Amino acid sequence: MTWLYKDEPFDPESAPEDCAGFVYRITNLDTDMKYIGKKSMWSKRTLPPLKGQKRKRKKVFESDWREYYGSSANLNEERARIGDDRYKREILRFCKSKGELSYYELKYQMDEDVLLKPDEYYNAFVGGKIHRSHVLKS
Repeated sequence: MTWLYKDEPFDPESAPEDCAGFVYRITNLDTDMKYIGKKSMWSKRTLPPLKGQKRKRKKVFESDWREYYGSSANLNEERARIGDDRYKREILRFCKSKGELSYYELKYQMDEDVLLKPDEYYNAFVGGKIHRSHVLKS
């Protein structure tokens, strides 16, 4: 199942150039249960130093966002049981930084009252420490 953006299949080439990640919604097509989360498009890995060098190296890799279905245990148990094709994955917003990602994930979760609607959302936890400077950079 591919990611959708504005109801169209998402083409990674059309992502904003400075995109750090996105806020998403996953919907069970049978029950209409939803999950709102965030996903970084890139991950940094520390590599050992080259021969004769002392400093560790950092390299940026594409994350597993193409195959990702959220971190909810309930959602992933259900997905293993009924299959990936019963879910719709939508990108709600692209973000330029990790701080912005955290802010907009929490904003969407609060706007949709995910914790107050356990019959509609898989989300069982929301939260994060977000400083004004994380959001005002963009």
